[in-house]
Amino acid sequence: MADERQYLVDSLKPGESWRIFRIIAEIVEGFEDLSTICPAVSVFGSARSKPGDPEYEKAYKIGRLLAESGYSVISGGGGGVMEAANKGAIEGNGRSVGLNIDLPMEQKPNKYQNLSLNFRYFFVRKVMFIKYAQAYVVLPGGFGTLDELSEALTLIQTRKIRPFPVILVESEYWKPLVEWFKTTMLKAGKINPGDLDIFRVIDDPVEVVREIRRTVII
Repeated sequence: MADERQYLVDSLKPGESWRIFRIIAEIVEGFEDLSTICPAVSVFGSARSKPGDPEYEKAYKIGRLLAESGYSVISGGGGGVMEAANKGAIEGNGRSVGLNIDLPMEQKPNKYQNLSLNFRYFFVRKVMFIKYAQAYVVLPGGFGTLDELSEALTLIQTRKIRPFPVILVESEYWKPLVEWFKTTMLKAGKINPGDLDIFRVIDDPVEVVREIRRTVII
């Protein structure tokens, strides 16, 4: 049996409902600390990317161009793509926001944050990403990146939030997923043709920021 101590998410067992106050505290802190960062763009991608990797370098350039254009840059606060986006924002003299999460591996806060928050609960952190972003930029990543992407697509599709740009960067990486959307989900009638218009695939960082500037007016 797995050691229960390795799991960081609290279990809401009967008699432990007091933990809801910890959740509320995270929400209140997030709302208060992030209320002045708009307009902002959330940038997602793998913590495992290294300097020199295509996605790392593109995330850096996107972060810098966004900052120079007047947007705050929000990342998950860790390494890899998150670090690159925050670094670009800092070097572009912009607001660099890190929404850090307690994890047993991989997550170590990067040093390129001039506003840093720490979360215990993924779902609270996800609220902050979506509430304070006017666009999502999604670079190659793993399950966590897919989770954030799916969240945005679902909320836009179901009209729970106003549509905003969702941009996938590195077309070769995302091509199999996009093809699966078309040849499996769409063909099976699980999504509508118009759902494929919720996101765009753009590889050039300059074009990414130009698209955001076109649709998200400061």
